[in-house]
Amino acid sequence: MADIHIEEFYKDTAIALVQLYGAFPRRTNLFVEDIAGPDEPDEFGLHSKRHMACFGALLWLEEEGLLRYVDTIRQEALDQAVLTQKAFVRLSAPASTELLNNLQVQPPAEMEGLPESVRQDFSTHIHLIRNALRKGSSATISRVMQGIFFGGIC
Repeated sequence: MADIHIEEFYKDTAIALVQLYGAFPRRTNLFVEDIAGPDEPDEFGLHSKRHMACFGALLWLEEEGLLRYVDTIRQEALDQAVLTQKAFVRLSAPASTELLNNLQVQPPAEMEGLPESVRQDFSTHIHLIRNALRKGSSATISRVMQGIFFGGIC
């Protein structure tokens, strides 16, 4: 079993990438609270470790060239964030057969009658991320994000 902070990292980055993909090519604000949940700063105004880990994950995405932003809004959000070209291309690309096999993704029977373009959409990285988030399994989210980050991404 992975460390909980690594599972949270994968989930946070998955949610952020889905949000940015859904807004692409518009710039949008990425709020930590929308990704990691509500946070109440302590009596000194400091955020929880969970909040700061999510904020750190967003900054990591930028450092790795997956998103751009204009500024931070304190430690609350990234202002005017957008996917980079390399992240957009990777998320839009079909997942490798190796990743699909690792996730044990079998094309549903109802896909047989669909046009090729629709079937291709169902095999993209962004579709895998959305499905993993919908299912809510930390293990599945982790496997999808590992495949995207370390399986030849960007």
